[in-house]
Amino acid sequence: MSLNSRKPLNNNDPMIGSSSSQNGSSFNYGSTNLNGVSFQNQIVSLPRIESGNNLVRQRSMSFSGTSVTSSNNNLPDETGLAMSHQEITAPGGFRRSFILRKHTMENKKAPYLPDFIVTNFKEFLTLYGHFAGEDLSETDEEEEAIEEEEEEVQTSLLRRRPIPDTTRTQAAPVDKSKKVSTTKAILLLLKSFVGTGILFLPKGFSNGGYSFSTISLLLCSVISYYCFVLLISTKDTTHGINGYGDLGQHLFGRPMKFAILLSIVLSQIGFSAAYTVFVATNLKTLCNSVFENLDSSIKFFIIFQAILFIPLSFTRNITKLTATALIADFFILIGLLYIYYYPISYISYNGIARGTMVPFNNKSWSLFIGTAIFTFEGIGLLIPIQESMAKPHLFRLSLSLVMVIVTLIFVSVGLLCYSAFGSDVETVVLLNFPQDSPYTLIVQLLYSLAILLSTPLQLFPAIRILENWVFKSRYSGKYNPKIKWAKNYFRTLVVIGTSFIAWIGADDLDKFVSLVGSFACIPLIYIYPPLLHIKALKRNGTVTNLHLIVDSCMIIFGFTILIYTSCQTIKLWIT
Repeated sequence: MSLNSRKPLNNNDPMIGSSSSQNGSSFNYGSTNLNGVSFQNQIVSLPRIESGNNLVRQRSMSFSGTSVTSSNNNLPDETGLAMSHQEITAPGGFRRSFILRKHTMENKKAPYLPDFIVTNFKEFLTLYGHFAGEDLSETDEEEEAIEEEEEEVQTSLLRRRPIPDTTRTQAAPVDKSKKVSTTKAILLLLKSFVGTGILFLPKGFSNGGYSFSTISLLLCSVISYYCFVLLISTKDTTHGINGYGDLGQHLFGRPMKFAILLSIVLSQIGFSAAYTVFVATNLKTLCNSVFENLDSSIKFFIIFQAILFIPLSFTRNITKLTATALIADFFILIGLLYIYYYPISYISYNGIARGTMVPFNNKSWSLFIGTAIFTFEGIGLLIPIQESMAKPHLFRLSLSLVMVIVTLIFVSVGLLCYSAFGSDVETVVLLNFPQDSPYTLIVQLLYSLAILLSTPLQLFPAIRILENWVFKSRYSGKYNPKIKWAKNYFRTLVVIGTSFIAWIGADDLDKFVSLVGSFACIPLIYIYPPLLHIKALKRNGTVTNLHLIVDSCMIIFGFTILIYTSCQTIKLWIT
């Protein structure tokens, strides 16, 4: 039967065929008025779906971005992704058809989670790739991101979105359409402030006393918020310069950038070492509770973590840790709820430990200052979060709301646990909970796993900054094994060094945390922001006497508590 002798369809849509038999074994297609395509039409048949007794072809999907999914299982509908024979015979049609079918097969295998969950965690990890506004990505990653972005444009077909490909990086600033909402920015800020530091606060309240510690936390929150705003204001006045270190170089020269980045490195390594000790302490207690005859050492668990962290430190693309970050935050949430539940239950049965609670501890109050600053440290993520917002002018309001929330959480946890256990509170408050309770053991395990999974994330900015100092090339070594393994060996040394610091501070975790907060975090929060702010205003000619007085007082305050609390912490540690 020749092409010209075939009868046209009566259907108004020339792309929809009709069945020539009841069982649908053969189909007649509309005329294409092209010579020699009859045989091709027998090969490229239009996909159809069965609805009742009728075979109906779904409308071919265009590249407009509308999602068509199966109503039964929420998986991409293969028939909805099909192309007509006219679209296939068009120039480039076979290539587009291949991409469509390839995407369909990939989507069938991809697990599905709500977009707002996975995307939220991926964006949070991406912020660590721009920690303190610095571009910590590598050249290989940037080139790969561009290539995959082009492929995404070709393959962003009409489909329901699976878990985002975690091999991508956002080396370049996101465009307007990809910026986050204010609500999501608030969630990102909450995640950046709430972590392990909250578990050290009960012991901090014991070191400082309940009145002094409460007032200090409130003052620390207000002063920290003011310094955070100073940093963002300075960035906004120096258009086009977004990095914390770059701001220092722009206003004071390269030595200031080096000082800022060095403080970031010290703080992140300090956090990682403190996290390592925390996990080792909990795992030691957990194992001793489960295995009665086992007398394990904290040092063993520090070495165990180092063995785990070394291969994880080889990760070039931080978004590959999306799954671990999601699990870690879920475990932290469970632990936080239990930390509220048990002290309340304990107080309801045993009452408040009034006999051992003091309003002010004149022996070790200085330790609490460093612990409080350690808890509020989140300045490294402020700039990238503000840059990622669709409405950056709402950042200050969002930050103020977050500071109120986290301050209430910190004060309530510290007071609750100190009221329950008094001066007997442990450095890690979970150790005060009944060790024969399965709930306590589960929470200890989950929280330890959460911090274990979070430690490589904390170490990532320090590793990348140090690599940029040591290695001239920004290439990751993806195409050069020598560069790759040179950087891998260097990262191994960083992990070993961090573990060695954890080894030193293992026996006095509260003093170690206080020293990290005093020596590494105070400059980042209370010294550098007012220095940069004054310089930027002077350069713009908008400085006032009030600015000079307030910012100068803040700088003096920062240097004073830096020197005093660091010296006092070292003195208490030695004695």
